[in-house]
Amino acid sequence: MTDTNHTSPPYWSRPADSLLLELASDRQGLPVREAQERLKTHGHNALEVRERMTAWRLLFDQFKSPLVLILLFAAVVSALLQEYVDAAIVLAIVVGSALLSFIQEYNASAAVEKLRARVKIKATVLRGGQQQTIPADEVVPGDVVLLSAGSLVPADGMVLEAKDFFVSQAVLTGETFPVEKRPGEVAAHASLPERTNCVFMGTSVRTGSARVLIVETGARTAFGRIAQRLELRPPETEFERGIRQFGFLLTQAMTVLVLVVFAANVYLQKPVVDSLLFSVALAVGLAPELLPAIITINLSKGSQKMAARGVIVRRLAAIENFGSMDVLCTDKTGTLTLGIVQLDGALDVNGQPSPDVFRNTYLNAHFQTGLTNPLDEAILSQARPDIGDVVKVDEIPYDFVRKRMSVVVEETGQSLLIAKGALETVLAVCSQVQVDGNALPLDLARQGDILKRYEDWSGKGFRVLGVATKRVPKQAVYQRSEERELTFCGFLLFFDPPKPDASKAIADLCAMGVALKVITGDNDLVARHTADAVGMQVTGLLTGAQLDELHDEALWHLAQRTNVFAEVDPNQKERIILALQKTGHVVGYMGDGINDAPALHAADVGISVDTAVDVAKEAADFVLLERDLEVLKHGIIEGRCTFANTLKYVFTTISANFGNMLSMAGASAFLPFLPLLPKQILLNNFLSDFPAMTIASDNVDPELVERPRRWDMKFIRNFMLVFGAVSSVFDYLTFGTLLFVVRASPEQFRTAWFIESLLTELFVALVVRTRRPFFKSRIGKYLWLSTLAVAAVTLVVPYLPFGGLLGFVPLPIPLMLTILGITLGYVLATEVAKKHFYARVKG
Repeated sequence: MTDTNHTSPPYWSRPADSLLLELASDRQGLPVREAQERLKTHGHNALEVRERMTAWRLLFDQFKSPLVLILLFAAVVSALLQEYVDAAIVLAIVVGSALLSFIQEYNASAAVEKLRARVKIKATVLRGGQQQTIPADEVVPGDVVLLSAGSLVPADGMVLEAKDFFVSQAVLTGETFPVEKRPGEVAAHASLPERTNCVFMGTSVRTGSARVLIVETGARTAFGRIAQRLELRPPETEFERGIRQFGFLLTQAMTVLVLVVFAANVYLQKPVVDSLLFSVALAVGLAPELLPAIITINLSKGSQKMAARGVIVRRLAAIENFGSMDVLCTDKTGTLTLGIVQLDGALDVNGQPSPDVFRNTYLNAHFQTGLTNPLDEAILSQARPDIGDVVKVDEIPYDFVRKRMSVVVEETGQSLLIAKGALETVLAVCSQVQVDGNALPLDLARQGDILKRYEDWSGKGFRVLGVATKRVPKQAVYQRSEERELTFCGFLLFFDPPKPDASKAIADLCAMGVALKVITGDNDLVARHTADAVGMQVTGLLTGAQLDELHDEALWHLAQRTNVFAEVDPNQKERIILALQKTGHVVGYMGDGINDAPALHAADVGISVDTAVDVAKEAADFVLLERDLEVLKHGIIEGRCTFANTLKYVFTTISANFGNMLSMAGASAFLPFLPLLPKQILLNNFLSDFPAMTIASDNVDPELVERPRRWDMKFIRNFMLVFGAVSSVFDYLTFGTLLFVVRASPEQFRTAWFIESLLTELFVALVVRTRRPFFKSRIGKYLWLSTLAVAAVTLVVPYLPFGGLLGFVPLPIPLMLTILGITLGYVLATEVAKKHFYARVKG
């Protein structure tokens, strides 16, 4: 049933009972078996905007590269010219390379999907009158869903019941403020923002609660119908942009290489098919064709290591940002403190324990049905007072503007409104104060005494709330306007002890180049006390009120110097994040509440926890199974390791690999024969892929993770020029030795050059993977074993029975030793060049 259905009026213009009847449902939800049948009929509640990556699709993608397609075309031409052996070898190597990449990428993708399933968004539904929590993608038309503050709306539906129910639907309409939703009917021609009786997939509940009948799911929702026009792809990270630019640079080089070498060889009257294959094979050798696979494998391995440390990765591309992060913004609760909030006391206005204040507080917490929070849990964990005759009448839910919530209860025939919330907002609606059983006017003197106690307790680290009451007349529904002329009763003191290891975690982050900034809704006194308690030196403190007075440009400068922000609201959190980004920082934000969603969206690295509200988890890039700075530290290290291992492949590609391909291109211009046959170049490339695939498991030197690192194109270019030049020098030394000293035949030349070029590529990878002397850096077991295995294969291939089919001939022992000597000289020269290169870079 959609607004495009012309056989009946759109669902938002119809009575709820009529809609329930049509959907064969009722207000107690669907029977379990019926819901299961509908899931089969309607499919999962998913947008399916991007086609699911199947194994066959992933395998097919391995052959989409233009270079691979040219090779396949050239192999077909070779077969037509009856060069069957060459054609078969080229095809075998191309297919082998594709299968190697496919297996690694498929395993990596499967592992990532398994991890993501651990943090799926859930929905609370009624099935046969019983509440059930199910994955949101299993919601079906006819389901009755229960929504409350912090919930993500799983699908489109009509509101059956609502209480102070406000929904943020900016993702669909661009509206800045949440809109109230209520039962009823609206005109059939109502626009989406005018459908006040409907909720829509992808929107989130800000306050209140509701019971909703689901009408449309998946691609049939409003979000699904306009998804093609929405920018769903997350912004390109700096690392992704660098990879793209690097790929573009090499693609340009490959294009020029193919055209120039092909034209030169044809001009020199060499066989056209061989010249074409040679040119394309050179381009394949130069191309970082494994880079997408290497990145996927690295990110997958990184995500699995993070999961073992308690960090679930929701967006793989954000892992590198995690490593690049140099500022972490977080609330203090659960990060600097234990997150175990305790009610320290319920006190009257004189600061004395008060059973009446506690009983009213307990009633407020017991009967509220809105957003679950640790403060109410701390209250309810205390011994329960006698509330047997008390009946709840109504509730005025909490919101982030009023910063308080109220319940109305009835006892002995009288109705009482009990308000609880931030002290300033509670005092703002009070006109009297309860002193020794008497209600006295709340004059300036008494208000001053209350604020003085509040400041004293806050300075000692207590979070202080206010409690107020008011006798109200009996009525069915109570609005926010009833919160006026209240009587202030007393205080609630909560304490969240600092974490014993918080000081060490902060120092560790600082040593890693990550500055910690606390952004909290607590007042400045509590925030400062907590910072002092964990040994965090306060370099600057700004309150929400002070932030409102600052222009953006002023905040850009102050945000860098300030490390404690107190009494801030959700929009101010986002503003702080944006200010830090404007000044060149990679910013992480850690939050778990509704009010954290804007900041989580804005941050380069959004971090939430498994117990967070749905909207916070959905906005996050990472979900922590345990809220702890130590867990974060390990996540940062894994992010930096992933970045470092990705660059190792890049460095290998632009040193020996780049130098070898350019040397071959140059040699082909003056040699009377091709320096390597196309199938030999492809075999070289294929064999070198095996160690490259193990780079993700390589060890990373401590100095490569001690500070944030970013993609640096200037550094990459300089690295390519220096180490490519070293490679070319030894390549031409090999050419000279083979041509003028050994006077090798074409077959010997190609065999010797194949061995030298592959060995240098294998071993230079071990040199450039570290800034240390390579023998002082612990090489990963799989990288080391795969390198030795491929090196052994390289040395024996010319002597195998099928070596002749590949164009190889056995080499005399003296020539083989000469090649090994040149390889050793190249490795040592690269080590020396590396020492001078990094000394100059550091200087």
